This record gives sequence, structure tokens and C-alpha cells, in this order.
Amino acid sequence: MPSLDIIIVNWNAGQQLRDCLESIKVTKRDGFELERIVVVDNASSDASLDGLDSLSLPLEIIRNMENKGFGAACNQGAALSDADYILFLNPDTRLFEKSLIVPLGFMEEESNKKVGICGIQLIDESKKVARVCANFPSLSRFAVQATGLNKLPALSGAGIHMSAWDHLSKNTVDHVIGAFFFMRRAIFENLNGFDERFFVYLEDIDFSLRAKQAGWSTVYLSEAQAFHHGGGTSQQVKAERLFYSLRSRLLFVFKHFPSLHAWGVLGLTMLLEPVSRTFFSLLRGGVSDTQNVWRGYGMLFRELPKIIRRLK
Repeated sequence: MPSLDIIIVNWNAGQQLRDCLESIKVTKRDGFELERIVVVDNASSDASLDGLDSLSLPLEIIRNMENKGFGAACNQGAALSDADYILFLNPDTRLFEKSLIVPLGFMEEESNKKVGICGIQLIDESKKVARVCANFPSLSRFAVQATGLNKLPALSGAGIHMSAWDHLSKNTVDHVIGAFFFMRRAIFENLNGFDERFFVYLEDIDFSLRAKQAGWSTVYLSEAQAFHHGGGTSQQVKAERLFYSLRSRLLFVFKHFPSLHAWGVLGLTMLLEPVSRTFFSLLRGGVSDTQNVWRGYGMLFRELPKIIRRLK
């Protein structure tokens, strides 16, 4: 039978982590073997790891003494895997009955042997299908995001996120969200895993792009669902979340874009986007959001010399 390992990176996820693990226990496992579930804890300060050993699951826990970042922690967990497939799963998800058998069965079909990555339908807190797939970034798509034009209904699909598509049908896409990132382990090894320069954010879409360049496709499946809270524990640190998102953007564009386009994104990110983000946060009446915007950008401005050195 084909085999599967599940990798979960945890950082202060609290009860969400236990709920996620409990949900794995009730999923159907017909036709495959769940070899191990690896929880990689990035120096959590809460009690999210307490009592997990009592769960009747093939569970292994890696306890990092410092927060190594999402991509690095995923690589740690995947280093223990010898299964046919790996599922990278966020702790703020809960699996349903068919969450595992549908993507694995799809990947096992001979006609899908060139599909390297797949995702499933994710249901949000309001029980709606979340629009979570994405296009590969480009200069124009980053420009739409930086100016906030993607917030206009007519241009909602012009950014990176495929928000104009209802996600109600199966589709071949550029990228499925990393909250449920199902792939062949051989691809992960051939691509040397996630690029650990991305502390958090865009490491998954960087991986999807490299997989596409290597000849693999990514498919979104609507025949299976899972719950995804969204935002996860990063909601606790909104300014830091913005900083790491922008930092990863700059790393991504200088890695994958032509030089002129990359410098264009840098200019938009540093000069125009702070203004547009401030405008839209004030429009919503969010004083605290505005403070988080400027705190996040303050971190980015201070870190920019180091980021530019890393890009060279």
C-alpha cells in the first residue's frame, strides 16, 4: 500500500493543535498506511504540546529551542520521512472523513502521474468555501496588491490570490495554499525541500514554482474538504506577520524575477504600499491596524540593508 507522513509545524497553536491531531484519528485510511505524524514545535511558550503523547497516533515530536521558521521546520519534519507522500498540514486545520483518501487516491491514478502537488477544498469559520489558490506572482500582480487595487470588486482577481474563482470545482492551478500541501515525497527531495531563506510566507509558492519548472503540475480537488481557521497563530503578531510577508516578497522577486522587475517591486513595496495600506486601514476605522502597518514597515526599513545583502 502507498504510505503517507503528515508534518505539522507548531508555534503556540494551543488547543488548535490537539483538535487538528484528534481530527486525523477519524479520517478514513482505506488503501494507504499513515506511517507517522511529525509535530515540529518552534519553541512554543504555551502548553500546546502537553498531553499529546496520550493520543493513539503514530506521533513524533521535534522540540526546537528557537523559532527556526516555517520552511526550516517543515524540512526538519520531512527529513524523518520515508513515505511515498507527505502532507504539510497547519495546526489550525481539522480534517474530515475523506480529507486524506481523496487526494491520495487521486495521486495514485496512473493518469495523474505528472501531478506533483494537490490541495483540497478548505471550509472557513462561516462554513463557506475559502478562495485559497493563487497565481504565480508577477510584477503586475504585486503592483495591484501594493496599490490596494485588488480590494476593488472589478480587480479582485487581478492580484496573486484567485479570489474571483469560486473554488467549487476541480482545477489545475499554479499554487494551492500551504495549509494543506499534499505532495509526492520524491519531488520534495529532488527540489531539496523548502528554501529556508523564507522564514515564513511564500516558501510554499516558491516550492510550487520550482515544481512547475521541473515539469510537475498542481491540482486543486473539490471532492474533499477540511476546515481551516485562517490566519493561525500569526494573528497574535500582526506587525511581525506583515514584516515577514514583505520580507519574503522581496526575497522571492529577487530570486525569480528579472532584475528590473525585482527592483520595481522593491520600489512599490517600500514607497507606495505603506501609503495604500495606511489609507485602507484608516478607511476601515482601524487605528490599531494602522499602528501595526507602521510597526511592520519600521521593522522592514531597519532590516532592509540585511535583506539587500542577502539578495546579492
